[in-house]
Amino acid sequence: MRRRAWLALGLGLLAAWPAVAGNPPPLMLANVYRPGMGLADYWVSEKLDGNRGYWDGKKLWTRGGEEVFAPAWFIAGWPTVPMDGELWAGRGQFQKAVSITRQQAAGDEAWRGMRFMVFDLPAEPGIFTERLAVLNGLLSKLDSPWARPVAQSRVATHAALMEMLQTVVESGGEGLVLHRGSSVYAAGRSDDLVKVKPFEDADAKVVGYAPGRGKYAGLTGTLLVETREGQRLRIGSGLNDALRRQPPVIGHWISYRFRGHTDAGLPRFATFVRERPDLD
Repeated sequence: MRRRAWLALGLGLLAAWPAVAGNPPPLMLANVYRPGMGLADYWVSEKLDGNRGYWDGKKLWTRGGEEVFAPAWFIAGWPTVPMDGELWAGRGQFQKAVSITRQQAAGDEAWRGMRFMVFDLPAEPGIFTERLAVLNGLLSKLDSPWARPVAQSRVATHAALMEMLQTVVESGGEGLVLHRGSSVYAAGRSDDLVKVKPFEDADAKVVGYAPGRGKYAGLTGTLLVETREGQRLRIGSGLNDALRRQPPVIGHWISYRFRGHTDAGLPRFATFVRERPDLD
């Protein structure tokens, strides 16, 4: 009964979502992997470092609800059902993927280097394992290299998961994603979707700056940022000279890495990673 209720709620949100600019689609979001979690019911895939994309059956959208102006040939023949995936330009090409998908006329040459890597069918009823079979069947019939299914596999133990993570990271990948096989598609953050990385990371909004000292006099010393939970912290590590001269705009989002939390609950050793224009 509970599964049916979640399924009805998830499909209801998707059906009610008005596909207009500025209105984010109701997407599943990932929690962070915790050692000790049972792995038997999870599918594992590489965490692709791109721009989250949502295909509503006619148009492409970002996770923030902005329309993606892909060329007609790029989306030709795609299924007329919603697809959740990653607009991906390859390992280590996050900024390139974001730049292309945010432009209204990036050009054919730029888009030929892009792929829409699909990992779920939001409006398809049933659990993820069932949706995965439907997804692979749909895309296997598609005569196009631009929309491809994300490869999924299973692991039995934490040690096997860490070995897979190491292999992916050493090959230039960002990490892994665990998707619970028995889960229905429900918008929001839960353990039905879990990310696995060699470090902890998070996003925060820039709310101010502190001036630099010593060799950084006259430049930005640290960024004052606010986390999604409303906590504020300063981040200076990871900023290069160019960013200190022209720091991220107040109100824009960044990603940072950290190692654990202080007794007060703040991220420890926070280090700037990159700007996140896809979240602005």
